[in-house]
Amino acid sequence: MKEENGMTATPVEPIVMRSSRVTVTLYCGDCLSLLPIEADAVVTDPPYGIGYTPEPWGKTKDKVPKTWLDGDRVDGDDKTFAPAHLIGLAPIVVLWGGSNFAGQLPSTRGWLVWDKKCGIYETNKFSDCEIAWTNKDAPIKIVRHRWTGYHRDSERGETRLHVTQKPVAVMSWCMEQVKVPDGATVLDPYMGSGTIGVACIRTGRNFIGVEKDERYFEIAVKRIRRELAQERLF
Repeated sequence: MKEENGMTATPVEPIVMRSSRVTVTLYCGDCLSLLPIEADAVVTDPPYGIGYTPEPWGKTKDKVPKTWLDGDRVDGDDKTFAPAHLIGLAPIVVLWGGSNFAGQLPSTRGWLVWDKKCGIYETNKFSDCEIAWTNKDAPIKIVRHRWTGYHRDSERGETRLHVTQKPVAVMSWCMEQVKVPDGATVLDPYMGSGTIGVACIRTGRNFIGVEKDERYFEIAVKRIRRELAQERLF
C-alpha cells in the first residue's frame, strides 16, 4: 500500500479476466498511487499536457457525441506532463505523445511516427502525425494509417469511445517495432478506453491496465471482456 498525505491508501482490487492465451488485469485508480507494477513492457498514451479540447468534425455539431461538445477533456491534460515515473519502469517503454514532453525524456534514436493523414490533408488545426518515444536505440520507424474523423483505414463504422482514441492496428504495430515478446506482460498506466489492451489480446500478450476515470474504466472493461469472448469463440 502507498502512503498518501501521511495516511495509508486503500488497496485497489483489480478485475482479472483470462482466456486460454492471455491474462488481463484492470485497476480503477490513479497510477501514481499504484506504481510500480511489474511488467515486461510499458506501452501507454498518457496526457500530453497540451490542454486538448475535442471539437466537432466537419460543419455540424451532431457528428460527435454531445458530451464531447460539453467540454469533455483528457484528465490532467491541462497540466504539464512529467514522465519520470514511467522511464525505467520496464525493460521496454513506449510513450505516445513523447514529442510534447521531449525535454523531459532521455535522448534515444528509437522514435515511432504514426502518419494519420497519409498525404490527404483536410484543413484543420490538428497534427498530421503522432510520435512515440521509446527507450530503444534503433532507427526511427513510421506507419501510415489514416485516422481523421470518419476517414479511417480500420475500425470503420465502430463507435469512437474516447476523445483521443488510437487505432488497435497502430498499437499492435508499435509493440512489434520495439519487439515486445509474445506472451509478455504489457502495462498501460493510462488505459483510457482500453485500446492497448485489445491490441495485446489480439497479439497474444498479457495486459495490465490502470485508469482513474470511472467512466472510461467501465468502457475499457466492457470492450476487453468482449474481445476476450471473441477470442474464445474463434
